[in-house]
Amino acid sequence: MANFWDLVNKVIRNADILLLVLDSRMAESTRNLEIEDKVAQSGKPLIYVLNKCDLVDKEYIEKYKKTLPNSIFVSAKEHLGTTKLRQKIFINASRLKIDEIKVGVLGYPNVGKSSIINALKGKGSTPTSSVSGYTKALQNVNVGGKITLIDTPGVIPYKEHDGVKHNMIATIDHIKEKDPDVVAQKLMQEFPGSIEQCYGMEIIDDKEETLELIAKKFNMMLKGNEPDVMRAARKILYDWQTGKIKHKS
Repeated sequence: MANFWDLVNKVIRNADILLLVLDSRMAESTRNLEIEDKVAQSGKPLIYVLNKCDLVDKEYIEKYKKTLPNSIFVSAKEHLGTTKLRQKIFINASRLKIDEIKVGVLGYPNVGKSSIINALKGKGSTPTSSVSGYTKALQNVNVGGKITLIDTPGVIPYKEHDGVKHNMIATIDHIKEKDPDVVAQKLMQEFPGSIEQCYGMEIIDDKEETLELIAKKFNMMLKGNEPDVMRAARKILYDWQTGKIKHKS
């Protein structure tokens, strides 16, 4: 972790403009206030890039835009908003009166930093994975128009030890979670109806029962014809982390 923070500090020093990539479904949870403070101390422009906007409603986007200055919603997967992001980078570079633009890309693990870079590039240039922590070192990628993006490993704030949150924002792979049922129920509570809608389930108050019904629907059964709620929970985490489950506002 300390080594990752050394790389992040180096990027903040060397970049002209910083991007902080967030997950649109969990924008506040994926803000890294330690990074924001470091960028603020540097005096350099910070652009909030809310990725995976295809997984949230337009009404939510319009509402959240008003609360977070210098932000832009994009979908690296669907190539939405990347032209506006490029324009925003150029606007900030123009204010700084620089031609060759170095842009640092920061954020939690697995929010889609490498995918954003590939979308701006227009073709595969930076390896990506749905497993968190895939990027291990700094990578410089020229995306044309005198813009060089610096991809960084994802970092988690030093004092943050919220395992449930880290599963929800995919910084922990769903296979490695010891209590997937706890995380799945938390997702149901935080995003009412989103999981049920994805699986065509009725919304009920008892989330443990919902897990049992999902297990039965997908024929995930244990010996004795008991529903395998842990397996059902891991399915929910996988579908959430890979973007199958959308945010229902």
